[in-house]
Amino acid sequence: MRILMISSTFPYPPSRGGTEIRTFNLLKYLNQFHDVTLVTQRHADVSDEDMQQLASYVRQLKIFDLAKDARSHGGPLGKIGRFVSATASGTPPNVLHRYSPDMQQWIDTQVETGAVDIITCEHSVNAVYIRPSYKKSVRTILNIHSLIYNWMLNHLHMNASDYALRDRLYLSTVKRYEKRYQQQFSHGVVTTSDDQDELIKLCPHLESTIVANGVDLNLFPLRSRDPGGLELVFVGAMNSSHNIDAAKFFVNSVMPLLREKYPSIHFTIVGASPTPAVEALAKQEGVTVTGKVASITDYLHRAVIAVVPLRAGFGIKNKTLEAMAAGVPVVASDRGLEGLEVDSSTVPLRALRANEPQEYVAAIRHLLDDPDLRASLSINGRSLVEHTFSWDKAGRDYESVLTQTAKYQKMP
Repeated sequence: MRILMISSTFPYPPSRGGTEIRTFNLLKYLNQFHDVTLVTQRHADVSDEDMQQLASYVRQLKIFDLAKDARSHGGPLGKIGRFVSATASGTPPNVLHRYSPDMQQWIDTQVETGAVDIITCEHSVNAVYIRPSYKKSVRTILNIHSLIYNWMLNHLHMNASDYALRDRLYLSTVKRYEKRYQQQFSHGVVTTSDDQDELIKLCPHLESTIVANGVDLNLFPLRSRDPGGLELVFVGAMNSSHNIDAAKFFVNSVMPLLREKYPSIHFTIVGASPTPAVEALAKQEGVTVTGKVASITDYLHRAVIAVVPLRAGFGIKNKTLEAMAAGVPVVASDRGLEGLEVDSSTVPLRALRANEPQEYVAAIRHLLDDPDLRASLSINGRSLVEHTFSWDKAGRDYESVLTQTAKYQKMP
């Protein structure tokens, strides 16, 4: 098949965030068996070497400059203009301000000349490039990653939004944008059953399939030993609102309670681009903020426990899967464990669940006091990832969706 993948987010190196990791690993798998063309945009952090490396994983790499509006916010008048444009068009401002007419024209040409069999949009922000008329000649697949409307609603509910007033203003626009999916796309792909349920509410006529995330097991090998000690770790891009909220919650609400029992306990926040709010957490005793590190795996292997204290955000979390792959016992929230069967009566215990501060304290104390339980979670977590959440499996599942839709298209 000739597959055109659209990703306005540059998916290399595959460590910038969840969107980049998922997009890169799926295109890497598909290009082994099909002709994959990736069209994307270059932003300031993309180096020439990044472009050369990414080009080696696809048949063709087409890169456009980031749209002018995405490089400059334009002050108060710009914000007013974006609000008017977004409301009138029914397209969220974070989609409009990255939109490239040149990229649109290039995609139109690929469709008009019959150069592609299938188009995939890697994340729903790219749906803006798909015209409803495309469905007459090619199959169009939306790899949603996460529904923007539910993401925003969840952040507002948990007071985790950086711009709550703005998000409330744009909620109806985002909902209109996502409702159009059923007119634009032949098929949808989500990462969890929760996201699929929400997609059905918004787009009841759009068929969808669950394709989970995965882990590169070579990048996250099983650790050779339990380090013991009192080192906790939380990993994630520290300029993302859900990670910022999680870090603040754990430091401010959980760490003081833990320090009453374990005065020397230490919490390391690992991830690139920490905001000032995250950096300020390092002023509190027993907390370190690393910023970007050479090896996330090294920090995971040093920790006795990985915590995933997310209160907002939907979908399977790569950070949870990566900690499990590395053999680090996990204590996580419902959001951090979404899409994972870890503590039901039908499976071996794979992680401990906590949502409230006292629940985190109890779970962490339990693990610190019980090395046998830590060993059990380490083995069971790694086994879960190996058998269910490898990128090879995710790639096969994604290819199956594309292959089935391609066959469906050719039926008389």
